[in-house]
Amino acid sequence: MTAIVAIETVALLLLTVLVAGLLRSHAEILRRLHSLGAGFDESSTDVRVDMPRASAGFAAALDVDGVGLHDDAVHVSIAGTRHRTLLAFLSSGCLTCRGFWDAFRDPRALGLPDGLRLVIVAKDAEAESLSQLRSLAPGWAPVVLSSAAWDAYGVPGSPYFALVDGAAGRVRGEGTGTSWPQVWNLLQQAADDTNERLIDRELLTHGVTPGDTSLYRTADEIARVADR
Repeated sequence: MTAIVAIETVALLLLTVLVAGLLRSHAEILRRLHSLGAGFDESSTDVRVDMPRASAGFAAALDVDGVGLHDDAVHVSIAGTRHRTLLAFLSSGCLTCRGFWDAFRDPRALGLPDGLRLVIVAKDAEAESLSQLRSLAPGWAPVVLSSAAWDAYGVPGSPYFALVDGAAGRVRGEGTGTSWPQVWNLLQQAADDTNERLIDRELLTHGVTPGDTSLYRTADEIARVADR
C-alpha cells in the first residue's frame, strides 16, 4: 500500500510539473504572437472595451504620420484640434475587418455626429496588400499606412478603434467588436460615462457633493438665484 501511495504521489508531482510547463509555454506563445502583431481570433464574438478609465489614466492623443495609398506622405493632426477623431485600425487581410470596410462605404449610414471625423489606419505597406486596400478604401475618409500609429496607440490587433478628443488631447474610449453598430454603441456609451465622471469631478472641485440640495433645485429656484 505504501508503495502504491508513493507511486501515485510521484505521478501527481510529474503531472503538476507537466501542466505548469504547458501553461508557461502557452503564455509565451501568446506573448510572442502579440509582439508579432497577430490579430484577434476571427471566430471569436467577444467584445473588449478598455474604457472609461480614470482621468489620470487616459492615453494621450497623438498625431498620425504615415503614407497614403499612392505613396504620398500623410500627416493627420489629432491632438489640439477642436474636433474628435475616430481612429479605425483595420487591415487588408483581416476577415472581421471586411464588415467595417463595407460599412464605411456609405458615410450617411454610419450615424457619425457633426464634429467627428473617421480616419482609417492600416499597417505599413510591407504588412498589407496595397491593391486590396485601394479596393476597400471608402474614398471619403483618409486611409493612412502607419505601423508606428498602431504602436503609439497600443493596438493589439485588428479591428480596433480609438475615440480621441482633440481639444482635451485624450483618448476617450477604445476597444473592438464584430460589427459597426456594436462598436459605435460601446464607444458612445464610454464617451457618455466619461463626460458624466468629468462633470462629477468638476462639481466636487467646487464643493458640490452627492446629495447637495443645489442639485435638486427647480428651474424657478435657479432663476431666482441667478437674478440676485
